[in-house]
Amino acid sequence: MTYRVCFVCTGNICRSPMAESVFRARVEEAGLAHAVEVDSAGTGGWYEGYPADPRTVAVLEDHGYDPDHTARRFRASWFPALDLVIALDEGHLRDLRALAPTPADAAKVRLLRAYDPAADALDVPDPYYGGTEDFEECLEMVEAASEGLLAAVRESVEERAV
Repeated sequence: MTYRVCFVCTGNICRSPMAESVFRARVEEAGLAHAVEVDSAGTGGWYEGYPADPRTVAVLEDHGYDPDHTARRFRASWFPALDLVIALDEGHLRDLRALAPTPADAAKVRLLRAYDPAADALDVPDPYYGGTEDFEECLEMVEAASEGLLAAVRESVEERAV
Protein backbone atom coordinates (compact mmCIF):
# COMPACT_ATOMS: atom_id res chain seq x y z
CA MET A 1 0.00 0.00 0.00
CA THR A 2 1.37 3.42 -0.99
CA TYR A 3 2.29 5.88 1.77
CA ARG A 4 1.12 9.38 0.82
CA VAL A 5 2.65 12.68 1.94
CA CYS A 6 1.31 16.12 0.97
CA PHE A 7 3.20 19.34 1.74
CA VAL A 8 1.05 22.44 2.25
CA CYS A 9 1.84 26.16 2.28
CA THR A 10 -0.27 29.20 1.40
CA GLY A 11 -0.43 29.43 -2.39
CA ASN A 12 1.46 26.28 -3.42
CA ILE A 13 4.02 28.21 -5.47
CA CYS A 14 7.02 28.62 -3.13
CA ARG A 15 7.54 26.53 0.01
CA SER A 16 5.37 23.47 -0.57
CA PRO A 17 6.53 22.78 -4.16
CA MET A 18 10.09 23.20 -2.92
CA ALA A 19 9.46 20.69 -0.12
CA GLU A 20 7.73 18.35 -2.57
CA SER A 21 10.69 18.41 -4.98
CA VAL A 22 13.31 17.93 -2.26
CA PHE A 23 11.41 15.16 -0.48
CA ARG A 24 10.63 13.33 -3.71
CA ALA A 25 14.37 13.33 -4.46
CA ARG A 26 15.11 11.96 -0.97
CA VAL A 27 12.49 9.24 -1.41
CA GLU A 28 13.99 8.25 -4.77
CA GLU A 29 17.55 8.25 -3.37
CA ALA A 30 16.35 5.98 -0.55
CA GLY A 31 14.81 3.52 -3.02
CA LEU A 32 11.31 4.15 -1.70
CA ALA A 33 9.70 5.65 -4.82
CA HIS A 34 7.65 2.46 -5.26
CA ALA A 35 6.17 2.87 -1.76
CA VAL A 36 5.87 6.63 -1.17
CA GLU A 37 3.86 9.23 -3.12
CA VAL A 38 4.79 12.89 -2.63
CA ASP A 39 2.55 15.84 -3.48
CA SER A 40 1.83 19.44 -2.46
CA ALA A 41 -1.00 21.96 -2.29
CA GLY A 42 -1.88 25.36 -0.86
CA THR A 43 -4.42 26.48 1.71
CA GLY A 44 -5.63 29.04 -0.82
CA GLY A 45 -6.53 28.63 -4.46
CA TRP A 46 -5.21 31.89 -5.91
CA TYR A 47 -2.57 30.21 -8.06
CA GLU A 48 -4.35 26.98 -9.06
CA GLY A 49 -3.06 25.81 -12.42
CA TYR A 50 0.07 27.99 -12.32
CA PRO A 51 3.67 26.73 -12.14
CA ALA A 52 5.88 27.35 -9.12
CA ASP A 53 7.25 30.84 -8.57
CA PRO A 54 10.19 31.43 -10.97
CA ARG A 55 12.51 32.01 -7.99
CA THR A 56 11.53 28.63 -6.54
CA VAL A 57 12.18 27.02 -9.91
CA ALA A 58 15.60 28.71 -10.20
CA VAL A 59 16.74 27.67 -6.72
CA LEU A 60 15.55 24.10 -7.22
CA GLU A 61 17.29 23.83 -10.60
CA ASP A 62 20.48 25.38 -9.18
CA HIS A 63 20.55 22.60 -6.59
CA GLY A 64 19.74 19.75 -8.95
CA TYR A 65 16.05 19.25 -8.14
CA ASP A 66 13.17 18.78 -10.56
CA PRO A 67 10.95 21.88 -10.31
CA ASP A 68 8.03 20.48 -12.37
CA HIS A 69 4.87 21.67 -10.57
CA THR A 70 1.31 22.87 -11.04
CA ALA A 71 -0.30 24.66 -8.09
CA ARG A 72 -3.55 23.48 -6.55
CA ARG A 73 -5.63 24.00 -3.43
CA PHE A 74 -5.79 21.46 -0.60
CA ARG A 75 -9.20 19.84 -0.14
CA ALA A 76 -10.59 18.35 3.08
CA SER A 77 -11.78 15.38 1.04
CA TRP A 78 -8.13 14.35 0.53
CA PHE A 79 -7.51 13.52 4.19
CA PRO A 80 -8.64 9.87 4.08
CA ALA A 81 -6.17 9.09 1.27
CA LEU A 82 -3.20 10.82 2.96
CA ASP A 83 -0.89 9.46 5.64
CA LEU A 84 0.89 12.74 6.44
CA VAL A 85 -0.02 16.35 5.73
CA ILE A 86 3.08 18.46 6.23
CA ALA A 87 2.43 22.12 7.05
CA LEU A 88 5.17 24.66 6.38
CA ASP A 89 4.20 27.01 9.23
CA GLU A 90 1.96 27.27 12.30
CA GLY A 91 -0.78 29.11 10.36
CA HIS A 92 -1.03 26.26 7.87
CA LEU A 93 -1.01 23.77 10.74
CA ARG A 94 -4.01 25.50 12.37
CA ASP A 95 -5.89 25.88 9.08
CA LEU A 96 -5.36 22.26 8.09
CA ARG A 97 -6.31 20.85 11.49
CA ALA A 98 -9.48 22.97 11.44
CA LEU A 99 -10.25 21.63 7.96
CA ALA A 100 -9.75 17.99 8.99
CA PRO A 101 -13.02 16.05 9.05
CA THR A 102 -12.01 13.86 12.02
CA PRO A 103 -9.59 14.00 14.95
CA ALA A 104 -7.61 11.18 13.29
CA ASP A 105 -7.25 13.30 10.17
CA ALA A 106 -6.18 16.33 12.25
CA ALA A 107 -3.48 14.14 13.83
CA LYS A 108 -1.97 13.55 10.37
CA VAL A 109 -0.98 17.24 10.14
CA ARG A 110 2.58 17.97 11.26
CA LEU A 111 5.07 20.80 10.88
CA LEU A 112 7.97 20.10 8.53
CA ARG A 113 10.65 21.59 10.76
CA ALA A 114 9.54 19.38 13.65
CA TYR A 115 11.56 16.73 11.81
CA ASP A 116 14.77 18.80 12.08
CA PRO A 117 16.31 18.32 15.53
CA ALA A 118 18.56 21.36 14.99
CA ALA A 119 15.67 23.73 14.11
CA ASP A 120 15.51 26.78 16.35
CA ALA A 121 11.97 27.62 15.17
CA LEU A 122 9.31 25.47 13.54
CA ASP A 123 8.06 27.79 10.79
CA VAL A 124 9.61 27.87 7.32
CA PRO A 125 9.35 31.61 6.56
CA ASP A 126 7.54 32.56 3.36
CA PRO A 127 10.17 33.74 0.85
CA TYR A 128 7.59 35.22 -1.57
CA TYR A 129 8.22 38.88 -0.65
CA GLY A 130 11.98 38.42 -0.39
CA GLY A 131 14.88 37.85 -2.71
CA THR A 132 16.95 34.92 -3.87
CA GLU A 133 18.63 34.62 -0.46
CA ASP A 134 15.22 34.01 1.14
CA PHE A 135 14.50 31.18 -1.30
CA GLU A 136 17.95 29.71 -0.62
CA GLU A 137 17.30 29.86 3.13
CA CYS A 138 13.94 28.17 2.59
CA LEU A 139 15.65 25.38 0.66
CA GLU A 140 18.21 24.90 3.44
CA MET A 141 15.42 24.50 6.01
CA VAL A 142 13.51 22.09 3.79
CA GLU A 143 16.59 19.99 3.13
CA ALA A 144 17.50 19.82 6.81
CA ALA A 145 14.01 18.67 7.83
CA SER A 146 13.69 16.21 4.95
CA GLU A 147 16.23 13.81 6.46
CA GLY A 148 14.21 13.39 9.67
CA LEU A 149 10.96 13.20 7.74
CA LEU A 150 12.41 10.50 5.50
CA ALA A 151 13.43 8.46 8.55
CA ALA A 152 9.89 8.71 9.97
CA VAL A 153 8.28 7.80 6.65
CA ARG A 154 10.67 4.89 6.12
CA GLU A 155 9.75 3.55 9.56
CA SER A 156 6.02 3.81 8.78
CA VAL A 157 6.49 2.11 5.40
CA GLU A 158 8.46 -0.71 7.00
CA GLU A 159 5.80 -1.18 9.72
CA ARG A 160 3.14 -1.53 7.04
CA ALA A 161 5.20 -4.16 5.25
CA VAL A 162 5.29 -6.43 8.32
